[in-house]
Amino acid sequence: MSSTAESVPAAGHERLWSVDDHLADILAAVHPLDPIELQLPDAQGCVLVEDVTVPVALPPFDNSSMDGYAVRTADVAGATDEFPAVLTVIGDVAAGSGALPEVGPGQAARIMTGAPLPPGAEAVVPVEWTDGGAGGAAALSMRPAGAGGEGASGEVRVFRSAEARAHVRSRGSDVRAGDLALEAGTVLGPPQIGLLAAIGRGSVRVRPRPRVVVLSTGSELIQPGEDLGEGQIYDSNSFALTAAARDAGAIAYRVGAVTDDADTLRATIEDQLIRADMIVTTGGVSVGAYDVVKEALSSVGDEDEPGGGVDFRKLAMQPGKPQGFGSIGPEHTPLLALPGNPVSSYVSFELFVRPAIRALMGRKDVHRPVVRATLAAGRTLSSPAGRRQFLRGTYDAEESTITPVGGAGSHLIAALAHADALIVIPEESVSVEPGTEVDVVLIG
Repeated sequence: MSSTAESVPAAGHERLWSVDDHLADILAAVHPLDPIELQLPDAQGCVLVEDVTVPVALPPFDNSSMDGYAVRTADVAGATDEFPAVLTVIGDVAAGSGALPEVGPGQAARIMTGAPLPPGAEAVVPVEWTDGGAGGAAALSMRPAGAGGEGASGEVRVFRSAEARAHVRSRGSDVRAGDLALEAGTVLGPPQIGLLAAIGRGSVRVRPRPRVVVLSTGSELIQPGEDLGEGQIYDSNSFALTAAARDAGAIAYRVGAVTDDADTLRATIEDQLIRADMIVTTGGVSVGAYDVVKEALSSVGDEDEPGGGVDFRKLAMQPGKPQGFGSIGPEHTPLLALPGNPVSSYVSFELFVRPAIRALMGRKDVHRPVVRATLAAGRTLSSPAGRRQFLRGTYDAEESTITPVGGAGSHLIAALAHADALIVIPEESVSVEPGTEVDVVLIG
């Protein structure tokens, strides 16, 4: 993979990539997935690739916004508690009613919320403005149909007048036929899915959620729930990154930890390619004798793809200096290789993998929000020269402050669990005093 900002390292020195260059390299190589037609339940979280226009007005007919009585305004003009309008009830109109009674002079029809306004009626009076057909004082609710001969027949007393179209939702008052319902690029959340269903769309053309396979490496890793042996630790990275991939919008698959064997890792990755739009590994990318990902993938190239394969590089950042990125397999599936320390892997995911997932989805907002906040710390924070450091913190939006959580160690996963933001200390800074304004990446 080629960088968008290539530089030639000095003789004898490996190039140190900047965070921005590495991210730009990834985003230049990752392209949105091809659109497909999906049924509404499967389209949630996807990006629409077509403008959707309204085929029919919404609502498609005049309907009542209240339980009450459909009336002619002249028949209830001047009605009061002392001198109510007395109308003949000619029937019920429920939601979904077919044949509708016609309301004539001196008549009313019981009507339920959402039911079509019957011909002849000009307004709806809420049931609370009437005696509900039971005689006496104002009703509190509509009586059941056919209760003791009352309700849908007999008489109703109306204690208040109503203006024309009172409590009537007009046809097309939400959207009209031919209106633009949703434009291409819209992310389909619950309200958008609801609108599509309301206008009769059962499926839409979208970019699908990418399938992301997450696997961790290390012979020392065992699954949570098992008993720890000598020198073993629980595999937390694959769980955290799988959850993070789902949070980013992907369909994520977690693969059990792979032992430190290059052939086994290559075979596992090849098996996963059939269900992957992206592969994320964690661990084995540094310079140790058992850094299996680097060993297994350094010489792997794409078929007929100049410059393909996986490039392992060092970044001017802390944590997360060792990184790998490239593409593998016949479909040139993107692969991002992250470090194995828990904080390093998670920070790397937020900075590089999450934007790549969002780019595959066709999202415009690929980055986490970044805000400025005042450092609320009891001491000066130090940072290595020439490295962009990312420290964990808790952000107070009301006070616009950021408070560090835990130390700088890349193994401090407990501190990460209590953080909702990353404090960014730029490369040119070696210390930051309390009260200084800093960039903050919101990850909570």
